Formats: sequence, structure tokens, C-alpha cells
Amino acid sequence: MYIERVPNRNSPPAVLLRELYREGNQVRKRTLANLSKLPDNAVDGLLTLLKGGIAIENLEDAFSIERSSPNGHVAAVLGTLFKLELDKLICPQKCRKRQLVMAMIVARIIDPRSKLATVRGLNPDTCFSTLGEILEVSHADEDELYAAMDWLLQRQPEIENSLAKKHLREGTLIL
Repeated sequence: MYIERVPNRNSPPAVLLRELYREGNQVRKRTLANLSKLPDNAVDGLLTLLKGGIAIENLEDAFSIERSSPNGHVAAVLGTLFKLELDKLICPQKCRKRQLVMAMIVARIIDPRSKLATVRGLNPDTCFSTLGEILEVSHADEDELYAAMDWLLQRQPEIENSLAKKHLREGTLIL
């Protein structure tokens, strides 16, 4: 079975449900139904069924949204930090502590909260953005964040010197 649209000169095309069959050596076609009065979406649904597909009544019923995490603000802040090369200033090589520090910086800019709330925001079960997923720190705990801050404290003079070389000129007043 198939659906055929037969053009008419001055009127809309006839939409026919047809089947092919053999009579001896000849292939013939037989019209089973005239579907011209059906709306186009009903004809399209029937066409889908004839091709072996599944027709659904409403497109929204075919999908269920389990969870949706906002991403735009995370992408904007991370993009700016990467453009400023802050990640390389923190540590030239990608490592978990650098990722944790970056996550804490972005979390502070987006929505300042405690370390415990930041951990909850990174966890996939309780997250409020895609930050943990993007920086691959989804399963961090608050002890890891505090350890990353201690690691950052050891690197502070090196980071400050790098920032000074990058942004200050000879004779600049620093407060």
C-alpha cells in the first residue's frame, strides 16, 4: 500500500490510498480509499504508519523532560576566564585542583554561596547549572574545595607576579 497524490488541473490534487497487485505479467494498481478530504497532517500520519513508523497524536507527548540545567551564564563566565587565560595563570597544566578553583571562581561570580552550597551546585543530583559537568568536577566534596584553596594559597605569589607582569608597567602605583 502507498499514498499517491494525483494532480487535478484547477482543483487540489486527489490523495489516494492505493495498492499494487499482479495480474499475470502485468502490474496493476487498485484504489482503496480517497483521502482527499483528510487534513494534511492526517495523511502524513498515515504515510508514516505505512512506512512502518509510529504516529503520535501530540508531539509534546512523545518527549518527557527529565531535567534541564541552565548553561548560558556558565558558558559566558567560563569563556571570559579562558579568554583572559586565568586558567593558565592558576596552573599551566590541567589538573583537578585547577578545575576546582575555576569552578569556585565561576560559582562565586554566578551565585555567591557557601562552599557546601557550591558543592551541591556541582553535584549532578542537585546541580543548578552545568558548571560541574563542564569542568569535570561533578563529584567534588567540600573537603576537596578547601584543599584546592590551600593549594591556591601556596601558588598565590606566583599568580600575583604573573598578573603584575601582564598588566603593570614600570612606575605604576599599586595599592
